Amino acid sequence: MGFIREPAVSNMFYPGHPITLKSDIVRYLDESRFDRIPGDIVGVISPHAGYMYSGPVAAYGYKAVSESAYDVVIVIAPSHRKYFKGAAIIEKGGYKTPIGIVEIDEEITGRLLQNSPLIQNNIDVHEQEHSLEVQIPFLQTVLKDFGLVPVIMGVQDSAICEELSEVIHMALQSTGKKALIVGSTDLSHYYSYERAVQLDSDVIKRLKDFDIKGLYSDIGKEKCEACGAGPMLTTMMLSAKLGATHSEVLKYANSGDTSGDKSAVVGYVSAVFYKNMGADRYETFR
Repeated sequence: MGFIREPAVSNMFYPGHPITLKSDIVRYLDESRFDRIPGDIVGVISPHAGYMYSGPVAAYGYKAVSESAYDVVIVIAPSHRKYFKGAAIIEKGGYKTPIGIVEIDEEITGRLLQNSPLIQNNIDVHEQEHSLEVQIPFLQTVLKDFGLVPVIMGVQDSAICEELSEVIHMALQSTGKKALIVGSTDLSHYYSYERAVQLDSDVIKRLKDFDIKGLYSDIGKEKCEACGAGPMLTTMMLSAKLGATHSEVLKYANSGDTSGDKSAVVGYVSAVFYKNMGADRYETFR
């Protein structure tokens, strides 16, 4: 299989025991309540903090895709530990969590490396990064068989987001595989509860409106914050290229909602991008 990326934040961001981990995720999923999305979901925005804080929010996006099937899941996450330009992938092998190993889709990763110097095979960037790892147990719980393309972004400017979305789109077109794109991000960091809600409401509005240019502009003007702004924007761009025309914010909360400490909070959002809008909404997703 090649290189196996071992868990770096097991027992810190989420439980290290597989039964406990899966039980927690199933509980988060069961507690999520929302209307079914009237279309095919191609993109998800998901938070990446410790599960006790962001797990209940992340569950909304993952529950929304739990009855779908995908050939490959492309997780795009920010780098918190290493500064570099471009995007780092692991070409071959797998990502391991307490639940098991998800194999990397070597056909897609090979095409990405072949088609753009922006993308590099860089295991070091992945080894201690939590923002991508914490998405995997949710994916293992809600989906069946899928290949993984793990992408970590360094510098997150608009040109890199555009090129990355285009290169991934080309790779998917050439293989014909059905893909789910997951953009990993948290929102504002360490403001008071009231200020965080104010800042994060701007992101929520842009996500609801599927407004890529507006979101990029607001981030540049510091009207809002997101540590994974690049992954979020790239996911929106790529979802549009894959045919998504609609979006929906399923859940917003911040760490003050779970910890009770509202003096310095971190914001979390779960949103989806989808195509084939139906005329009527479906029953509540239970």
